[in-house]
Amino acid sequence: MPLGTGFYRHIQACNHHRPEDFVPFWVADQALGRLRPELAQRLLDWPQVFVTAGAGIGLHPRLIDYASRSQAVAEVLQSLAESGEQAPLLGEPYPVTAQHRHQALLEIDRSAASLFGLQTFGQHLNGYVRDGKELLMWIGRRAADRHLFPGKLDQMVAGGLPAGLSTEDNLRKECHEEAGIKPELAAQARPVGLVSYNLDTKKGYKYDILYCYDLALPKDFHPVCTDGEVAEFILLPLTEVADILLETDDFKPNCALVIIDFFLRQGLIGPDHPEYLRLNLGLRPAMSPLAMASRADTNT
Repeated sequence: MPLGTGFYRHIQACNHHRPEDFVPFWVADQALGRLRPELAQRLLDWPQVFVTAGAGIGLHPRLIDYASRSQAVAEVLQSLAESGEQAPLLGEPYPVTAQHRHQALLEIDRSAASLFGLQTFGQHLNGYVRDGKELLMWIGRRAADRHLFPGKLDQMVAGGLPAGLSTEDNLRKECHEEAGIKPELAAQARPVGLVSYNLDTKKGYKYDILYCYDLALPKDFHPVCTDGEVAEFILLPLTEVADILLETDDFKPNCALVIIDFFLRQGLIGPDHPEYLRLNLGLRPAMSPLAMASRADTNT
């Protein structure tokens, strides 16, 4: 299947980060995020929660456990939301961690994850159909009323991975809500790796890790959205999906990365493709290093 050049621009679009524009956010002697300096200064207006730490800020040392940290930060975020300085809270907790989700030191509302420059996790599922020798993929179009990327093309199933849910439980939930996939079919989804990206936004910094899944679907399956997030589903040959990626910006940016990864794993972009090497290397960047001074003792 001949695929032209031009896929790498989607990786470039998701990887623009200037570490020098941020300061570290410390929790229990670990740098777990990064904030814009003006936000860091504003957070010091809550000295019972945030204190100066090294070149950035950290949580007050009196906040010694998951529950107390989570509650204290939630109260600050609620105040910022009420004053209009922060988006309304979504009520969806994200784990705050330097590594694995189960090693989280606190949780924070999803609306503030990029504000604090935290490592976050999501799950994206490629739903595909095999018709003889041809592969087709189910693509969703985001509803026009979505706050982020309205009308853009998306995976059949995609969503954030909140605290308190296993990857299996959350994927099952997202499959039902976004595409009407029954649990027994959702259980056939195969975890196939991950992609990641570093991106500065108006709010702050995003370092997202997206766990990727493939699900082979029967020819008579048709996804049905149950939560209003998807306006329509379209079943397209992969040649057409490739043309959309090459010629347009119709896909939600991080969804383009997941599809490029699918193309690579299926051998549709092979070693002789001029972008093969940098696509493979570019899909999984580590969190960009942040030049940080050693953490000073926090104020008490």
